[in-house]
Formats: sequence, C-alpha cells, structure tokens
Amino acid sequence: MEWLFKILTIAFAYILGSVPTSIWIGKIFYNIDIREHGSGNAGATNTFRVMGAKAGFFVFFVDGLKGYAAVRLLYLTDFYIPETGFFINFQLALGMAAMIGHIFPIFANFRGGKGVATLTGVVLALHPGATLITLGVFIVTLLLTKYVSLSSMIAAFTFPFILIFAFSNTTPSLIIFSMVIAVLLLFTHQKNIERLLKGEEKRFGIKKKEKTS
Repeated sequence: MEWLFKILTIAFAYILGSVPTSIWIGKIFYNIDIREHGSGNAGATNTFRVMGAKAGFFVFFVDGLKGYAAVRLLYLTDFYIPETGFFINFQLALGMAAMIGHIFPIFANFRGGKGVATLTGVVLALHPGATLITLGVFIVTLLLTKYVSLSSMIAAFTFPFILIFAFSNTTPSLIIFSMVIAVLLLFTHQKNIERLLKGEEKRFGIKKKEKTS
C-alpha cells in the first residue's frame, strides 16, 4: 500500500497548494476578483497593491504556510526515516506538488499566482538557514530596486549557491531542486521580464484599499 500512500500524499499536497487565498479573500471581503485588477496575478504582491497591506500580509502568510505544511506532511507519519535520501526526495516532490497547485489551482480554473510565497514556505521547511539568507537577498534587492519580480528571481538564483557554498550541502536532489525552482520562477515571471526589459514594470508600493459593498 506504499504506492497508494505516495499518490494520496502528493495529491493532498497539490490540493493544499491549490487553495486560492488571494482570490477567495478578494471575493469574500472586497467583492472583486484579484485576477481582474492590478497585474492580474493571484499572488501576495498584487494583493498588496490592490487590497492593501492587511490582505497582502495575510495572503503571503497563508500561501507560504501551504508550501511549508506540504513539505512537513511526512513528519505526521512513521513510514519513512527522517532526513534519509528517500525522505528528502519525497519532501521535494510534495513541495513541487504544492507549488504546481498554487500556480495551477484546481479551485480557480487553473489560474493562480507565480508561486513565490508558496516556494518560500517550501524551502523554509527544507532548509531554514539557507532560506533566511535568501530572504535577506530578496529584501536588500527589493530595497535597492523596488521591483518584487526582479528581487524574487535574483533571490531564487542565489539559493543554490547559498546551499552549496554557505552550508556545504551535498544532497544532489536538493541542489537540483534549488536549480529547478530558479528556472521555474523565470517561467512564471515571463511577463515581468518583458516589462522589465521595456522599463514598464511597476515598482512595489502598498496602497490602502477600502472594502467595497
């Protein structure tokens, strides 16, 4: 029955990632579809811009929690020995399933966000130390450029180097995963890259948003 456990656990991680936090918050409390406003993205950054800081922080936290919880699912069972190669590989699979769920959510017609907040939760569960340094890179880049998209991509590309050189991590699957997510973020940020090259990308700023009736 091990194969059934694997399938069900990965499916649950995908469903967990599919919870469209920003979309539900927008429709329930602001009577809007976040995908029809701002950048059209169903993520935390667009939520900050369209619905304000309170909604933005909540969406970022919940989306990050989705990724963190998906990776930590294995600790609720005793099927596998923690920190072994297979255990880590399975955690990576769960993290990817949650990210795919966020980007292509079954509960929102497969139109989700770019996966940055969920990815943050995933890598935080996998390697807290490297994640905190990567977050530092993101914050510094954001303060210097005011571009969330550029900051996210730069942080994602530094993550593998931090794992290898700062923490001397030699787990092949984790290093490969860190490289894959960097490429994945390039894929989900294609429109942002185009706007950056054209000088049309909006700089980050939080605007107050009143509830609509």
